Amino acid sequence: MAASVLGFATAATAADLKEVQMLHWWTSGGEAAALNVLKQDLTKEGYTWKDVPVAGGGGAGAMTTLKAMVAAGNPPTASQILGYFALDYAEAGKLGDITAIATKEGWDKLVPTALQKFTTTNGKWDAVPVNIHSVNWIWLNKAVMEKIGGTEPKTFDDFVALLDKAKAANVIPLALGGQPWQEATMFDSVVASTGGIDFYKKAFIDLDESALKSDTMKKAFDNLAKLRSYTDPNYAGRDWNLATAMVIKGDALVQVMGDWAKGEFRAANKEAGKDFICYRFPGTDGAVIYNSDMFAIFNVSADRKAAQAAMATATMSKSFQSAFNVIKGSVPARMDVPDTDFDMCGKKGIADVKSANSNGKFLGSLAQNYAQPPAVAAAYDDVVTKFFHGEIKTSDAAVTELVKAIKSAK
Repeated sequence: MAASVLGFATAATAADLKEVQMLHWWTSGGEAAALNVLKQDLTKEGYTWKDVPVAGGGGAGAMTTLKAMVAAGNPPTASQILGYFALDYAEAGKLGDITAIATKEGWDKLVPTALQKFTTTNGKWDAVPVNIHSVNWIWLNKAVMEKIGGTEPKTFDDFVALLDKAKAANVIPLALGGQPWQEATMFDSVVASTGGIDFYKKAFIDLDESALKSDTMKKAFDNLAKLRSYTDPNYAGRDWNLATAMVIKGDALVQVMGDWAKGEFRAANKEAGKDFICYRFPGTDGAVIYNSDMFAIFNVSADRKAAQAAMATATMSKSFQSAFNVIKGSVPARMDVPDTDFDMCGKKGIADVKSANSNGKFLGSLAQNYAQPPAVAAAYDDVVTKFFHGEIKTSDAAVTELVKAIKSAK
């Protein structure tokens, strides 16, 4: 462990509470294994770990629990959080200050500037980035791919042709969990594929109305409808990790999901390149539509601050950033971690982040609360899921509803 963590530990007085209370929604096998890295690191420093897990892949349940804990004056040491939720707590004055640690360790030079928007408030560090995930991935079962004679799809039309091959071979083409956040996460990639990453930026980062109601956006909804036809009849309500399991077992060819899916392959002892293949969503190579798990640092009593500081420093250590992200499927939040221990998908992920970050193609995921505040993201999720489940009948109507919903949410 980094010397600075030892420094915090030895500076602790007898009155300090040697406990880290962590609220999170990492409850799948791969996620739990990744979090265990941090538990073990802090245990070595003499801290006990108090888990506050709230199941639910999108984190909605965890955010409800967090809100109640903060309102009751009993915030956790830290909470897993997504971008704009951290900003909301910062603006409400509920977050602590770990600037001294960040300055000492030079975090501002290590973390992409785009992420620092969510980890700092008026120059003060109040959240720790754990990783960089990206949503524009597809995950394929290699044996099924070989069985159907598939090749890497470079365009959306190629992707549809590949799904047709799986259908013809009586394999479920597309493993999906029919939950709003999952469908919206897939739509992020569909929009970037349909219109290009600059169109994605114009529509979802800039909220340009002409882009939101354009023919390109209509085509993106039509493309989403095409993908719906390749799901199995039981997709509605399925958890994301169960959809990943379908690909792992060979019951389905492909899943469109963020790279947290890779953690499930790893937990099942599957190897990249041998058992499964990863590609960027066809038509989005070179771009990274990201989200990041962060630990928001809350205002806590003086006797809990040493544990908080130890947790923050441990999380940003190069050794943890490598070990955690190898298991989680994501890539490190700090740009100086070598890719040595990462598999071929991880190495591609690290290279893609560096390239996209320098080329202006590193953009926040709307579905994952990194493009817009939660109200806009929720409005987006709602329209996408209603269209996907047939409550909104046409792409024309979907575009109209999307513009209206975003206007109301802004």
